[in-house]
Amino acid sequence: MTQKHNGQSTLKRDRENSSNSIQGTTTLRSLWKAIFWVSFPFGILSFVLPIYGKDLGASALEIGGFFSAMSVVPVIVRPFLGRALDKWGRRPFLLIGLFSHAIAMVAFSFSSTVVLLTGARFVQGLGTAFLWLTAYTIVADKAKETGRGHNFGLIDEAANRGAIIGTTAGFLALFALSNVEWRYIWFWLFFCYGIFSLLGFWYGWRGVGETRPTDVSPRAESRPISGQLLALMGIIFITGASTAMVWPLLMVFLQDILQAEIWALASAYLPAALLSAYLPSHMGKIADRWGRKPPMIAGLVIGAIASALIPHLRSIIGLATLWAVESLGYVTSLPAERAFVADIAGEDVRGTSYGLYTFAYFLGAVLGPLVGGWLYDTYGHGTPFYLNAAVLLLGGLLVAIILRETKPSQTLVTRI
Repeated sequence: MTQKHNGQSTLKRDRENSSNSIQGTTTLRSLWKAIFWVSFPFGILSFVLPIYGKDLGASALEIGGFFSAMSVVPVIVRPFLGRALDKWGRRPFLLIGLFSHAIAMVAFSFSSTVVLLTGARFVQGLGTAFLWLTAYTIVADKAKETGRGHNFGLIDEAANRGAIIGTTAGFLALFALSNVEWRYIWFWLFFCYGIFSLLGFWYGWRGVGETRPTDVSPRAESRPISGQLLALMGIIFITGASTAMVWPLLMVFLQDILQAEIWALASAYLPAALLSAYLPSHMGKIADRWGRKPPMIAGLVIGAIASALIPHLRSIIGLATLWAVESLGYVTSLPAERAFVADIAGEDVRGTSYGLYTFAYFLGAVLGPLVGGWLYDTYGHGTPFYLNAAVLLLGGLLVAIILRETKPSQTLVTRI
């Protein structure tokens, strides 16, 4: 009788585990689609925002301010938002993030001054603060330990593929309407991006349910602020500030040095964009198999080499090659980095842990562009890029020395 009862209990557990696995896969697929559609404007903004701002009369420092403005809201909100995710759940904050991105695109479409552009970036920052923190936490909730790197990579691919399609469509529109007034094109371009963002909101509303674990007993390692998380936050702060320091200036620098049209710059970025759209999940598998630290170190070193070579660029082909190398570094390190946070965070404090982790990054992203703009104007065009290379190398050294490996034991992998 007892043996029969035990067999029934085992069968019931197996059915429950199978149901949870299917539910997790459905949730992650819907999250993938929501992020894919909301990411359409991400790529083109990096190209046209600095150039449009320069056309409106913005200085290098003010252009850096566009990028800092988006990061201010996450810095303020995320430490508190992480706790809210653990207390009230993931779904409401995901929907707020998706909808805020749609509002931001409408705000961009009406922006015709430096002040209005900065305001639109603040609204986008609100969406960013809610969306990505919640998305990372949902992936950590649903992905099995040995599949975390892979699943974080898939979410990165969703964003990058959406950005490629949105950027391609945007540049085709700019090319086809090259004789039309720029302000008119800008309005309709971002109005359409707002519609795509609403489609992403719909997928989130329809397919992503609540994923916050219930009946979780806190464990000793479930403290949101552990020594390893603090160490990672310090590394993310300095490398995030350094990377954010150079990206807003890159378009301006390339126009100053190469005298290249925006179409040529977009074409040069295509190989890097394709790498970022299809490699992250494969790089995540490497992190799942061989550990988190090696990909993190490799990514930082590759990024440092690319940054140091940028001031020596004199051709579009060289630019395309360096961008591809730099992209390879990012797609190698980021899935491993996000999986590392999930590994060291207890189930009851995942939201808080990701809140603190992303807070460190965005704090750096607030300061970096302002410092970069000042260095660019004061000490020469190459200075920010050389400094970035040195900081990324330091970050790789700190990962090797300070962080402890967290490669999990082999268990079932949940895939999107």
